Amino acid sequence: MNLLRTGEVGGFDTRIGRSVSLDHAAELLGVSRRTIYNRIRDGRLQTIRTLGGSQRVLVDSMAASREREVEN
Repeated sequence: MNLLRTGEVGGFDTRIGRSVSLDHAAELLGVSRRTIYNRIRDGRLQTIRTLGGSQRVLVDSMAASREREVEN
């Protein structure tokens, strides 16, 4: 196993297995796709880009976002 940089193993981003499409994130959070884009822009959701250029939402950031909403 070759650790290249933090978060990378063998040249692959280890977070890719813990991300979902924007549509799936919207479904899981019970909000619209537009709300997902707004939360990304506001920094409430974190994303990664795939090699093909698609944007995916990190599940960890969704959990943190949901916890903040419950607290309010």
